[in-house]
Amino acid sequence: MIVPMKKVSLVVLNKERKEALEKLKKVGVVHLEQVEGKGEQLASYKEAYSNAVTASSILGEIKLPKKHADAKRVSGDEVVSISKKVLELSEQKKKLLEEITSDTTELERLSAWGEVTPADFTYLREKGISLKMYEIPEDKYALIDDTAKTVCVNRKKKIVRFLLTDASDERPQGFPAEAFEVPMPSDSTTAVKARIDSDKEKILGIDKELEGLAVFVPQISAFRKNLESDIEFETVYSGMGQEADGKGSDLAWLTGFVPVDSLDTLKAAASANAWAIAYDDPAEEDEVPTKLRNNKLVSLIYPLTDFLGTVPGYHEYDISGWFLLFFTIFFGMIFGDGGYGLLVTVVMILMMIKTASKKQKVPPMLKLGLLLGIATVAWGTVTCTWFGLKPEQLPEWLVNLSVPPISNAFADIGWLPFWTDDTSKGTLTTAQNLQIFCFTLAFLQLSVAHFKGMARYRTSLKFLGELGSMLQIWGMYYVVLSMVVSSSIFSFDQIIYGVPIGTVSIVLVAFGFALSFIFINYDGSIVASIMESVKGIISVLLGVVNVFSDIVSYIRLWAVGLAGAAISNTVNEMAGPLVGHAVLFLALVILLVFGHGLNMVLNLLSVIVHGVRLNTLEFSNHLGMSWSGFKYCPFSEAEK
Repeated sequence: MIVPMKKVSLVVLNKERKEALEKLKKVGVVHLEQVEGKGEQLASYKEAYSNAVTASSILGEIKLPKKHADAKRVSGDEVVSISKKVLELSEQKKKLLEEITSDTTELERLSAWGEVTPADFTYLREKGISLKMYEIPEDKYALIDDTAKTVCVNRKKKIVRFLLTDASDERPQGFPAEAFEVPMPSDSTTAVKARIDSDKEKILGIDKELEGLAVFVPQISAFRKNLESDIEFETVYSGMGQEADGKGSDLAWLTGFVPVDSLDTLKAAASANAWAIAYDDPAEEDEVPTKLRNNKLVSLIYPLTDFLGTVPGYHEYDISGWFLLFFTIFFGMIFGDGGYGLLVTVVMILMMIKTASKKQKVPPMLKLGLLLGIATVAWGTVTCTWFGLKPEQLPEWLVNLSVPPISNAFADIGWLPFWTDDTSKGTLTTAQNLQIFCFTLAFLQLSVAHFKGMARYRTSLKFLGELGSMLQIWGMYYVVLSMVVSSSIFSFDQIIYGVPIGTVSIVLVAFGFALSFIFINYDGSIVASIMESVKGIISVLLGVVNVFSDIVSYIRLWAVGLAGAAISNTVNEMAGPLVGHAVLFLALVILLVFGHGLNMVLNLLSVIVHGVRLNTLEFSNHLGMSWSGFKYCPFSEAEK
């Protein structure tokens, strides 16, 4: 459930606001509204934090020897100095590297000229001999007019390098366009080489100095962690609303949100510290944090939602229980293989035992992994899927545990629908039965979404709009079975127990559309609701198509699981010729471990892409959820 919140305002004496904030932090129940902090102290904290983050990143790339001396303890001010020093050294190194790159480029430009010394050219110019360096394609050199006095320096790679004597500032007339004047370097090539060597020596010295500072990484990280708390406190302190009349009775205030079950704790603290407090229900426009509270089983989904960063809005639904239920089913179907599930289960159990043996609390992620592993074992059992092996390769008792209509062991058998013994319209294959199972999951999950909507709007005519959406799902379910699974077995003239099921499905879609069109936008006026639907008539009509596509979307569970089974079967076929050869035993093990391991990784990625999508997109869209919330994070001393 989403815990109800109260919006609270606290008023304290301005001169006591720092002390009040320290006490409020110890209470640790108020999620403060965002404030804009200001002041030199906050700027100083942020600068130190930024420097510490950058320093940690720079030093973290340095690999220290396995055995190195531990750094001595340093104060916060010393950490600030160390961080600044690291940044200075890093900047120096960056400039040296840029200089080396520039000088290296300059040497490459002049490499074919040998040693070039600008001072020599200057000396000759003072003696009346003006020289300029040129390069020209070898076949164009002969085109230079005899009036231009040149001295050939060398011919390399079809390029002639020559000196133009008696050169003036103007380019000689008749000079071929291909003749390129080589700019004179600012320093001699000898000096440039010496500078490169010097810069490299300096870089080595900087690297050695940074390595010496790398031992302080843990202390910089700890300092950075403490700064996060200081920045939070200073932001609130400097951003509080306050009077500024200079009187001793000046007031300061702040606002935030408190879970209703923590309100008494805050009231007691306010009474004890003589704070003025006011509270009320949040307004519709307030940005209220979301705090979820569920039992231990449902809470197993939290590691996944935290990883995804999905938080329901305060006025949305808490679907943690439904998310866990359907995600568990989806995981089992997509992973698909009971053997893989068994491996996951065993690994999770061993990790839990190891954690418990250290007297540590077992992380929820391990518990979730165990549940998902068991679900995969269950699905592999009912479908007779174990490491991609063929049913005839499995023990008979394992085959007998499977459920025949969806079991790979009975894939050659045609199955009749439950309502008839007539084979004239054909039978259902195992694959078709699995498709029906996928669409049935869609039918159930999307129906749950609209049942929740009907419950929310039970006192409003918008209830009928949600009912209409659900009826469309019910009618479209049969349409999907007819169009995707079998048009003969699920024909529109089908009679099931005396009910013209095809006709009923069309009526449900049409009647549901009408209810949805009239009431889905209801907000006190039926006419206004209809007009709103008329305005968005295109999206309303497309909504019917979306219902069809949303149900069909669940076929991905079967398709992705089928792909995983095909990969595992291929791995087994590749390994088949190696079985029984002792010399090739190692190759066999490597192939099986790599092949099935890669398949498990791909399956895991598929779960994240497809299993999560069905909950956060298809299911959530029918709920009207946008996952627009943010977590309740109280102003407290506890680590965030």
